Amino acid sequence: MARTPGKTDIPDKLLAAGRELFSQHGYNATGIQQITDLAGVPKGSFYNHFDSKEAFAAAIIDQYAEQLRQTWEQMMRAAPPQPLAAISYAFAQMIAHHERATCWKGCLVGNFAAEMAEASDLCRLRLAAAMSAWRANLANLIRNAQAAGEVRNDMDAALLSALMWDVWEGALLRMKIEQSVSSLRESVGLMLNQFLRPA
Repeated sequence: MARTPGKTDIPDKLLAAGRELFSQHGYNATGIQQITDLAGVPKGSFYNHFDSKEAFAAAIIDQYAEQLRQTWEQMMRAAPPQPLAAISYAFAQMIAHHERATCWKGCLVGNFAAEMAEASDLCRLRLAAAMSAWRANLANLIRNAQAAGEVRNDMDAALLSALMWDVWEGALLRMKIEQSVSSLRESVGLMLNQFLRPA
């Protein structure tokens, strides 16, 4: 028997379509009609579920942030117990994800930040929350690695985590230009094998 569509089917379809189109073309170059066409729903249904395109983008950011949280937890369950090895494992998994991708989309948070941070306070705050949560997870690992003597302890773990986020996002931009994960490997390798190491 065919399943009766639930209340979340249409918004879920819209969110999936919007995320795909925003990742490929950006926020400003994507229209509501394109989103509803890809989702296979009437255009009028969009505003039954989302107050505006901006609110829709904020919902996509929240969804992406939750996916990042779940992905981090999965990686940590599979990671080695040593904190520096766990950091290395996490970045190796993220690099492998981008290497498997069929196109060079980069990071949705980074892409949105470049396009929307100045135009939308709503989205800027959601982006800040997503970045903060990711950096906090990494900072905890760095802190444990410092306690184990694996990482330099002359800098605060939160500062090192923020720097690694910034380096990663910059490397993702270069990846999109070069269409290669070489920038990711080089940047992560320099951070893990040289900059983070104790003197």
